[in-house]
Amino acid sequence: MASFDIVSEVDKQELRNAVDQANKEIGARFDFKGSDARVEQADYVLTLFADDEFKLGQVRDVLTTRIAKRGIDLKAIELGKIEKISGDKTKQSLTVRVGVNTETAKKIVKHIKDSGVKAQASIQGEAVRVTSAKKDVLQEIIAAIRKTDFKLPLQFGNYRD
Repeated sequence: MASFDIVSEVDKQELRNAVDQANKEIGARFDFKGSDARVEQADYVLTLFADDEFKLGQVRDVLTTRIAKRGIDLKAIELGKIEKISGDKTKQSLTVRVGVNTETAKKIVKHIKDSGVKAQASIQGEAVRVTSAKKDVLQEIIAAIRKTDFKLPLQFGNYRD
C-alpha cells in the first residue's frame, strides 16, 4: 500500500529570518525614525507594535512582504485584533497556524471520499494520511487537493511506496 501525509507546516527558521529582516527594514526607514515600531516573535505568535494604527498597518505590510519573500504562504497567518496599549500606541498579534486542524482535516477526508477514487483517508493528529494500492490514485488525489482551497497552506510529505 502506498501512502502520503497531508500536513500544514511553516519553517520556524524562515519565519525568524522574515521577522529579523522586517525589524531591520523598520529600523532603517525614515518614516519610522523615533517611533516604537517593531515585531516580536514568541514561537508561532508574532506581535506587532507601533505608535498608531496607520504605522501598525505599515509594519504589517513590511512583515507580510518579508514573509512572502521567504517562501511562507500568507494563508498560514491569522490576524488578531488591534489593541490600544497606552495613549495612541497599538499592538496586534499574528498567529502562524501550524498543523491541519480537525475541522479542515474532516473537509479534506470528505473531499477525498466524494471524489470516488479508491483510497482511504484518515486523520492522524494534525495530519491526514491517505493510502491506496496504486501510486497513480495518490497523484490524482494530490492534484485534486491542490485545486481546492482549504484556506490553509498544505504540503504533501512522508510518501511511502
